[in-house]
Amino acid sequence: MSNTEGFEATGLQDFFGDGTSSERVTVMLAAFEGWNDAGEAASDALKFLSRHWDSEKIASIDADEYYDFQFTRPSLKRTASGGHRIKWPTTRISRAEVPFSNLDIIFVTGVEPSYKWRAYTAELIALAKELDVDCIVLAGALLADVPHSRPIPVSASCEEPDLQESLSLEPSSYEGPIGIVGVVSEMAGLADIPSISLWAAVPHYVGQAPSPKAQLALLNRIEELLQAPLDTHLLTEEAEAWERGVDELATEDPEVAAYVRQLEEAKDTADLPEASGESIAREFERYLKRRRRD
Repeated sequence: MSNTEGFEATGLQDFFGDGTSSERVTVMLAAFEGWNDAGEAASDALKFLSRHWDSEKIASIDADEYYDFQFTRPSLKRTASGGHRIKWPTTRISRAEVPFSNLDIIFVTGVEPSYKWRAYTAELIALAKELDVDCIVLAGALLADVPHSRPIPVSASCEEPDLQESLSLEPSSYEGPIGIVGVVSEMAGLADIPSISLWAAVPHYVGQAPSPKAQLALLNRIEELLQAPLDTHLLTEEAEAWERGVDELATEDPEVAAYVRQLEEAKDTADLPEASGESIAREFERYLKRRRRD
């Protein structure tokens, strides 16, 4: 699994690599629009990374096999020459090299399929095998009872014991309905490809897209996992403007304002037991690692 037995890795490059630029580490990042993507935070996060690292398309998954076009409709796009073309819902596969690192990224972005999830997932996992993917990172976002005025929680779970121990991850305890993200994670495990699932909690009372604060929270967690510094200052400004806008809307409705205060109090109370010396030291260590990389 890892080339660094007995060494506590700080991210996926450390865990899967040998510390040299000749040893490439390949990570598949996947997000799907639809049920798994509250506020489109997850798909927007991957679109940001895809642009940031100038990814190039290398493959796609045939739309006719997996989509109900009455539910996920194609769209008509006008071209610069005045013509038009139909854009079909699909799954796009692209590749990028992260500058100044030994990291290759395979992006998987698209709409959650309507049909044949097992066949769809098998096709995706076969592609991951073909591309020698070391790990799959799945990004999702869900609506939750969290206040917009506090940091957006991002949970990170993994079923691979070595990754759990090395990267301080937890196994998932969730039971209930799942989307394609959960199916991909399960099938990856059966194919002996470790996967990590990231879920951002989007305030349910402002769950419409875009959700820049949740997008930024996911990007910060991905940055930490990949050990790849990102320039997110523009998105940080968007997230701050989004929060100010929600603040203004909340003050206009006394019931909403009271509900937000209730969520804030619940969040602050729940966080109090975590303010231990151990948790503070852990967060400070993460901060120092990011500063050293920057």
